[in-house]
Amino acid sequence: KTHYNLPIPQTSIIKFTFTYIIPTYCPRKHQDPSAQGRRMSPSMIASVVEEENKKYQRGVKHLCDKGLTRVPTKYILPEHDRPIFTKSDRLIKPKQNLKLPIIDFAELLGPNRPHVLRSIAEACKTYGFFQVVNHGMEGDVSTNMIEVCKRFFELPYEERSKYMTSDMSAPVRYGTSFNQSKDNVFCWRDFLKLFAHPLPDYLPYWPSSPSDFRSLAATYAKETKELFKMMVKAILESLEIDGDKDEAAEELEEGSQLVVVNCYPPCPEPELTLGMPPHSDYGFLTLLLQDDVEGLQILYRDEWVTVEPIPGSFVVNVGDHLEIFSNGRYKSVLHRVLVNSTKPRISVASLHSFPLTSVVKPSPKLIDEQNPPQYMETDFATFLQYVSSREPKWKNFLESRKIHHTR
Repeated sequence: KTHYNLPIPQTSIIKFTFTYIIPTYCPRKHQDPSAQGRRMSPSMIASVVEEENKKYQRGVKHLCDKGLTRVPTKYILPEHDRPIFTKSDRLIKPKQNLKLPIIDFAELLGPNRPHVLRSIAEACKTYGFFQVVNHGMEGDVSTNMIEVCKRFFELPYEERSKYMTSDMSAPVRYGTSFNQSKDNVFCWRDFLKLFAHPLPDYLPYWPSSPSDFRSLAATYAKETKELFKMMVKAILESLEIDGDKDEAAEELEEGSQLVVVNCYPPCPEPELTLGMPPHSDYGFLTLLLQDDVEGLQILYRDEWVTVEPIPGSFVVNVGDHLEIFSNGRYKSVLHRVLVNSTKPRISVASLHSFPLTSVVKPSPKLIDEQNPPQYMETDFATFLQYVSSREPKWKNFLESRKIHHTR
């Protein structure tokens, strides 16, 4: 097992003649009456706190399986961060949904390609997101992936926990929240992260249970990699860069791929927490597969709006690396995930970018005297160092790479 060096949360302690009086931990502020006045030694206090931390480190699925009727304090967001509010603190409407631009991938292969490229450029500038239909992937590939991932999260905790580690560079990582070693408030989410390229190098480390997990997930990873390659050429062409000759295109074709499976169990009080906090994706492009349960929201014109799932489609979003590469022409956009009280939700994000050893920088073809570089060079090691020392939320990492020009 991995041992986490986690900060011990502050607990109310009253000193009284060489002993400590501590209320037994209960969610919110409702304390167990039988615990009032109970004297505990410092070692007992540390033991209680450690046990509470262990409980949350096991994940929200484990908590839900034990039975919950209220959201534990560890998951309750400050009021201004809760999902009932927009960025400007105005109440959202119960059904404020957004239909993202739809890109018909089949049209990219025909005479309408110039029109589709203009649509991609507009979507990347305005939304940072679009949905792709008619992408050529067989329906059973995505259906099988969602189904086998559901079965993985239904495995006993002891089986899932085999892959639990705090090592962010591990080939397989099972965990909870957003960054469980740094999050002050936990998210209502468990995840399984799989490095997927080169696939033969990583596949032996992937879960062997369910028995068909590796084969189905490997097929899905290969198919999404091919779709990404075609998307890269279209993205570069929309930036007026020849994708067949550009060095970056070659790097991206053999670049990194991380498959992230997200599990959001039903939440008894979904208005108090989030499945994922506002963040942008680290990487070049993310291809997101969703089941039929709504949850994804993007920040559009300072309002949080829900993205309607389209059966058989992929949600594609601009990552921080594409914003850097495009020198700010295309924007990675903040998004978050809502949870609900009735249905579990599964999504599979395939994050693609340059090789982990590559330096990411603005394309020289998009820089001139009128358009100086807007971002510093960066790499995966810099990102890991950043997220290992703080909560990687909002667009903080990307902001740290910006160049502030003076006139």
